[in-house]
Amino acid sequence: MPNVKSAKKRVRQTAKRRLRNKSYKTRVKNSIKKVLAAVEAKKEREEVLELLNNAFSVIDKAAKKGVIHKNNAARKKARIHRKVKELLGEVQ
Repeated sequence: MPNVKSAKKRVRQTAKRRLRNKSYKTRVKNSIKKVLAAVEAKKEREEVLELLNNAFSVIDKAAKKGVIHKNNAARKKARIHRKVKELLGEVQ
């Protein structure tokens, strides 16, 4: 347990940020899972592209807030985009 006033404040801030970051990370994971589930189920093209667009938005927001690194965001986006392209038959 911290004894100094500034250390106590730091503990409070860290706890608050941890919860916020956790919600962003969960949102990212869920959006990716939705896209991959749609790809597995071979859903309609429009539905898959809408889910993909939503996932990209969520990932970009998390990267912008600093929850995940920008390269991590780019890697996640590239991987799910490749899966979607395979489903839609756009891969060479």
